[in-house]
Amino acid sequence: MNIEKEINEITGFKNLELLAKQVVEGFISGLHKSPFHGFSAEFAEHKIYNNGESTKHIDWKLFAKTDKLYTKRYEEETNLRCHLIVDNSSSMHYPKLKEFNINSLNKIGFSVLASAAIMNLMKRQRDAVGLSVYSGEYEFYASEKGSERHHQMLLQKLNEALLSSEEKSQTRTYEHLHLIAEKLKRRSLVFLFTDMFQSDTEAEKLFEALQHLKYNKHEVILFHTFDKKREVNFDFSNRPKRFVDVETGEHINLYADNIKEQYEEAVQEYFHELQLRCAQYRIKYVLTDINESFNKILTTYLVERQKFG
Repeated sequence: MNIEKEINEITGFKNLELLAKQVVEGFISGLHKSPFHGFSAEFAEHKIYNNGESTKHIDWKLFAKTDKLYTKRYEEETNLRCHLIVDNSSSMHYPKLKEFNINSLNKIGFSVLASAAIMNLMKRQRDAVGLSVYSGEYEFYASEKGSERHHQMLLQKLNEALLSSEEKSQTRTYEHLHLIAEKLKRRSLVFLFTDMFQSDTEAEKLFEALQHLKYNKHEVILFHTFDKKREVNFDFSNRPKRFVDVETGEHINLYADNIKEQYEEAVQEYFHELQLRCAQYRIKYVLTDINESFNKILTTYLVERQKFG
């Protein structure tokens, strides 16, 4: 093995942990201007006081700073379990990138960094996190743990996902979700990052798999990950182009403007159908444009964490 060649060919995030920490710290500083004001002051040690609870553990010093009531949280109370699921199929590697940073992300890069940021928040909260990564096959599974060693191992696996795209491989997300549902024995918050690309015949099977997770009492949050500029607005120059399905290799040659209107209508209809089906099955559906900040992802995590009980 040529070590120098291997090192030079390695891409991905140069320091995923540091980047995730920066994302989270920027988000926390913004909480002071949001409805969560004060929550971040001593994040891992407090929870919002609910009327009717004993006032014995209220932190009056924090009340003086924030004018909000929080009670001290003890280690045995911070036992939330969370499982991150990352779709690593070929379509998630669109658009193709050679380098990854916070200003240069494709769908898998956004999902990896968002997952790492959620993990950083969970680490601060002393919560347990597990991870599943799938593409054409079930690539990786780790159950929920809270140790530093486990945290570092998951960061490594997330970074590896950026490098492991299978060319022209069709992914049956529903098969992997059924497997994950069987593996998750204790009730958890489940976050799924996927672009929801599958054939019409597989769409129904996908929702059956999501129902399987719900049946096992998990709370499921679907981050529907997409590139709005290209995949929703179809923003391409009107020159003859070849559009290739990265999972099947099928292609079509056309001028973008000739189908732009019909394409946008079809995509909006599909997104609307996804929202309705998720509402029907009580799955939290979050539109996730990779060109936006991570604040929506992290806010969703905090809100769902507060509701989880």
